[in-house]
Amino acid sequence: MDRDLDTLLGFAPDYDAPIPYMQRTREYYAAIGYTTPYRWGHYVGAPFTPLRKPLAQSRVTIVTTAAPYRPDKGDQGPGAPYNGGAKFYQVYSRDTSQSHDLRISHIGYDRTHTSAEDSGTWFPLPALRRAVAAGRVGSVTAHFHGAPTNRSHRVTVETDAPEILRRCQEDGADAAILVPNCPVCHQTCSLVARHLEANGIATVVMGCAKDIVEHAAVPRFLFSDFPLGNSAGKPHDVASQDRTLELALQVLEAAPGPRTTMQSPLRWSDDATWKLDYLNVQRIPPEELARRRREFDEQKAIARTLRVEKAA
Repeated sequence: MDRDLDTLLGFAPDYDAPIPYMQRTREYYAAIGYTTPYRWGHYVGAPFTPLRKPLAQSRVTIVTTAAPYRPDKGDQGPGAPYNGGAKFYQVYSRDTSQSHDLRISHIGYDRTHTSAEDSGTWFPLPALRRAVAAGRVGSVTAHFHGAPTNRSHRVTVETDAPEILRRCQEDGADAAILVPNCPVCHQTCSLVARHLEANGIATVVMGCAKDIVEHAAVPRFLFSDFPLGNSAGKPHDVASQDRTLELALQVLEAAPGPRTTMQSPLRWSDDATWKLDYLNVQRIPPEELARRRREFDEQKAIARTLRVEKAA
């Protein structure tokens, strides 16, 4: 009867809604043996800096959680398993006039429903250059910046965000586009956006994890209801990537105040059942959870070694 009524009224299935990443993540880690729930960054208000000049005269930068490809760090290619050895732990900057090979094997994107073949889905520098060429944006800053994906709120707020701010200010950035990939990436970019905005740089977060970004209360957010790893558009679809960037630019220009969210009208596919899979313990057999616990412990050990090496 309910299904008949849904059909009559044209209702979408209940699961065709933004994925509850905070809940899924909490339940998943509890299922593999980590029972202390992670506390996600939470604010109820956000700073807000209006654009100080028209976008066609503004200098715009990108903040990304993607990592530069390093051949000595193992498999980082499309479809690679989670690779903790490819993580980075300090802010980095690169020349925007050059092409760059950035990858996301070091973070928890949706490996079931996307393959990480096209970096245009997580790194919108080519789309931003096209926007500059079209006169939509004044210019790209001399550098883009990499934000370490850090579970420590304090390190992000006290160390990484101020460093990114310093570099943005050196480049004369008027605005920043922040592009996260994994769940914790969305928190990282949200915290960085808040810091930039509180210090005079307008921001917009382009992301796929609505609950995490809104929990952290960012100034402006373009939400794409796509699998994680596709915050900048669909793979091998330049029109989608350009449209996604344009929507983010519209939010940057027109947001009436802080905590403005726009949802992209683009859909990943007509079939929304992909939303049922990511970290859904109801769909993961016990033996697979055990295997993932072993794998997670191994990757934690690698990450611990890298942090020690960085400190030294």
